Amino acid sequence: MIRIPYDVTDLIFRLLFSLIFLGLGAEHLFHDELIQEMMPDYMVYKRFLSVCAGCVLILGGLSVMFGFFHRTGAVLLGLFLITVTIMIHGQGIIATPESLPDQWHWLWNVYQRSNFTKNLCLLGVCFHLLNHNPGKYSIDNFRYRRSLQSDCK
Repeated sequence: MIRIPYDVTDLIFRLLFSLIFLGLGAEHLFHDELIQEMMPDYMVYKRFLSVCAGCVLILGGLSVMFGFFHRTGAVLLGLFLITVTIMIHGQGIIATPESLPDQWHWLWNVYQRSNFTKNLCLLGVCFHLLNHNPGKYSIDNFRYRRSLQSDCK
């Protein structure tokens, strides 16, 4: 059996987990037409909200990826996931847009259910990160070791 050191698996975990948020954050910032269409009609300033969400996703994703204030990043991502899961995908499970042709209703339902479930799984990881200590390949760990060295002097 291959044994991979904790510090390496932690780095891989943080990199892979962050990728979805960094990609989605970039989409919110640079190509969000579909995202704006999915937003409920009662929401105003959709582009502004999308850009704000993109910034939260990028900041949270980078925070976790680099292990720099990763708990704060996990909270940011968790709050985003709770909000979008309830406001977008939860409502999408309940109601199908009237403008959507009948032959596409099944795809809409699959899309909303899969994103709802995916977001719950990602939210679980955010909760895990609240008690997670990143390995030696993280800025938080570097800062912690550095503070221990300065305390010893």
